Amino acid sequence: MAEKKDPLLIKRYASRRLYNTETSDYVTLEDIAGFISEGREVQIVDLKSGDDLTRQYLLQIIAEHESRGESVLPVDVLTDLVRSYTTQAQSIVPQFLASSFQMLREGQSKMVENMQTLPNPMANVPGFDTLQAQQKAFLQAMMSGWPSGSSMPGMEDSSEETSESSEAEASEEDLETIKRQLAELQKKLSDMN
Repeated sequence: MAEKKDPLLIKRYASRRLYNTETSDYVTLEDIAGFISEGREVQIVDLKSGDDLTRQYLLQIIAEHESRGESVLPVDVLTDLVRSYTTQAQSIVPQFLASSFQMLREGQSKMVENMQTLPNPMANVPGFDTLQAQQKAFLQAMMSGWPSGSSMPGMEDSSEETSESSEAEASEEDLETIKRQLAELQKKLSDMN
């Protein structure tokens, strides 16, 4: 993950070209999407007026990805977003979306943490190493754009043997953790209503 830095400043010239102030060169929307995927914050401003255009360009990046068939947002979610602009729900939608994405990032971090620390009873099954490598590759691809999960240091195979009782305790702890997280999520949703 990129270090926490000031946002990367991109200036839009009158010609609508986008200029990266750090590298002193012109960039495209795809370049900006790449910076964001790497965990970098980006700010896009109009050179002449100083207006912040970040939101407008981020929406344009999303629209381009959606138009190429890289659909992430289901039609019903897009419909609800449009509806929120025309109703009183407009005031709660930003907080709801921010909370939802924060919970997603935390859940991904917890999943990675559990993969690193919990003993694995499947480690001795033939072919397990290949399956585990595929899962790691999938998780890395899935989380590549999320700052809290873009790099997964220490995800080595954990094939240490442990007693059955400690595995059962770990499973019970996981179950309790999941139940607690579900209860917290339900409480947050009911508070929003």
